[in-house]
Formats: sequence, C-alpha cells, structure tokens
Amino acid sequence: MSIKSSIEWTESTWNPVTGCTKISTGCAHCYAERMARRLQAMGHPNYKMGFSVACHPHVLDAPLGWKKPQMVFVNSMGDLFHKHVPAQFIDDTFSIMNKARWHCFQVLTKRSGRLAHISRRLKFSSNIWMGVTVEEAQYSHRIKDLISTAATVKFLSLEPLLGPMPELPLEGIDWVIVGGESGPGARKMESEWVTEIRDQCLNLGVPFFFKQWGGVNKKKFGRMLDKRTWDQMPGSTENENFAELAYEAEVIKIAAHA
Repeated sequence: MSIKSSIEWTESTWNPVTGCTKISTGCAHCYAERMARRLQAMGHPNYKMGFSVACHPHVLDAPLGWKKPQMVFVNSMGDLFHKHVPAQFIDDTFSIMNKARWHCFQVLTKRSGRLAHISRRLKFSSNIWMGVTVEEAQYSHRIKDLISTAATVKFLSLEPLLGPMPELPLEGIDWVIVGGESGPGARKMESEWVTEIRDQCLNLGVPFFFKQWGGVNKKKFGRMLDKRTWDQMPGSTENENFAELAYEAEVIKIAAHA
C-alpha cells in the first residue's frame, strides 16, 4: 500500500530510491536525513545504510497495485537523479509511472544537470510532473534545465526559501511551491520574499502554493499568507481569477504601508 504523506501538496510518497548527499545550501538541515537515521535505528530494512544512496527494486511495482488514483511524491527520501542511481533504474522508475497513468507522480530533483542530460531517453506521460528545487537565486540555472525536458507539467519547489527571488524565470513553468525551513536550526524566511514570488505568479497566471512559514515549531506559524491559504494546483478548476487575486494582494500591500 502507499504511504500517506503529511506534505501539503501531495497525498502519498513512493521511495524506490532512498538516501542522498548534500549539494547546495538548502541541504544543510535535511529533514530526510534526520528521518533516515531514525528509521535506521528502528531497523527498517530500506534504511540499513542510513542516508547512503540505495535503490530498492522490490518497491518499483508498488504503484501498480494502488487502485485509488492519488498524487504521489516520488522519492521524498532521496533524489532519483543522484549520480549513484544507475540510468537503467531511472528508466525502470519512469516505466512504472508511465504504466500507472491513473496516478499523478510528482518528481523533484536538485540535480537538474543530470535530468537535462538524460531527459531525451525518458518518456514523460502527462501524469508525470517534473520539478526542481531552487532555494536561492544562485540556483536558478536549474529552471533552464527543467524547461529543456519534455514534461507536460513543470514545477518549482522554492523550499526552503533562503533568499529573495525578484526575477524568477517563470515562462514555461506550470506551478510554484514556496515554503520556509522547519525543524532544528531552521533559517528564517522573510515575508517579503514570499509575497514577491506570489505576485510574480499571479501576474503571469502561474498557480501558487504556499506550504508553510516553517521554523523550529512549524505548526505555531502555520501557512496563512495575507489572511488566507494559497493552494493553487496545475489544471485545477479551483484556481481562482489571477487578476482579482493580484488586485487583492496589492490592496493588502498598500494598507500595510499606510
């Protein structure tokens, strides 16, 4: 059976790959690393190596047995495009996602260079959403790599957001997720960074999802932005009028500085 997830923008997780290595500033306080160490201590068979990269062929077929359609975050505990994941295993993972077309698979990577390099060999059926993590403006090159793929839905995870991004290249992007860092050592996210990104999305008609403010106790700060939640998704009939929302955001901004 699938593993239900508390992550706000998905429903379940599927981890044919576990483990990773730090590659950029957003990795400093990795939640997956903490969880992997905990699961290793509990004797979980998939985490015998802790947070070292490991492929798990025995879980590849799992989504084919999940009859209820669901949003599935692929490799919440690792990175499918890590250099230690064989290209054939990436092919096998995509093969399952293409077969299980009744699910929506959300694949997220920081290794956009490898994604771009091998994307021509991958088949992106419309139920496979491809995303990259961009935690600071210095990693915006990952967006160009993402755009080069044939994915029908391309999304950005700006989490943990660690700095302002006043000029996000959003052409060709179908969804933007923003979230602050949470847990031990969480770094602060400024509200101005969030609203600036939100406004760029509204002005260009890109669905915007605000996940959380974060902090050591993330529940304390919640996920309200300008007195409401932002749960827009690609292709959702619940997406509201972008022009009206942009106007509402501007009114709130003016009132805050009055």
